[in-house]
Amino acid sequence: MEWSVGDDSRRYTAALVDSDGALSLSSLQLDGMELDSPDVSITRDDLHGRLRVEIAGTPRLVHVAKVGDVWWIHLDGRIHVVRAHEPGSAGAEPAEGSLSAPMPGTVLEVHVKEGQRVREGQTLVVMEAMKMEHRVQAPRAGVVTKLHYSEGDRVDVGAILVEIGD
Repeated sequence: MEWSVGDDSRRYTAALVDSDGALSLSSLQLDGMELDSPDVSITRDDLHGRLRVEIAGTPRLVHVAKVGDVWWIHLDGRIHVVRAHEPGSAGAEPAEGSLSAPMPGTVLEVHVKEGQRVREGQTLVVMEAMKMEHRVQAPRAGVVTKLHYSEGDRVDVGAILVEIGD
C-alpha cells in the first residue's frame, strides 16, 4: 500500500515486520526509490487510539484516529495527516463504469474475472453487510477491466469493487 503525507503528491511505501506484537519498519521507499529506514518500532498501548512508538531508541506516545482512508497522527505536539492509497480504497477516484460498495461489509463471492464480458444486470459481486447479502450488479454491458477485491476481503462504504469498460 502507498501512503502520502499532507497534500504532498509523493508516495511512500513502507514494509513492516511483525515480531511478538511489535511492528518494525524493515524498508521505506519514496516513489519507488529506496530510502534509509529509520529504526522504528510500534506497539499497542492500553488506551484506545494510542500507540507506543520507539524511534531510534527514544520511546514516544502517539495518538491516532482514522477517518476513511486518512490517518490523523498526533506526535510530539504536531498533527500529521497521512493518506492511504490502495487500489479500490474509498478515497480512490472512481473511474467511469466503476461499481462501489453500497455499505461496509465483506466480499462473499466474486462471479467475474478481469477481461470477462458482462451483461447489464449481471451479478458481479455478492457482499455481506449487516447480516444480509447484497448483490452488486452491472449497470451496463461491458468488459471487467479491474477487480479490486477478492472473496473474504473487508471493504468500506464507497470502496471501488469492480471497474467496467467498453
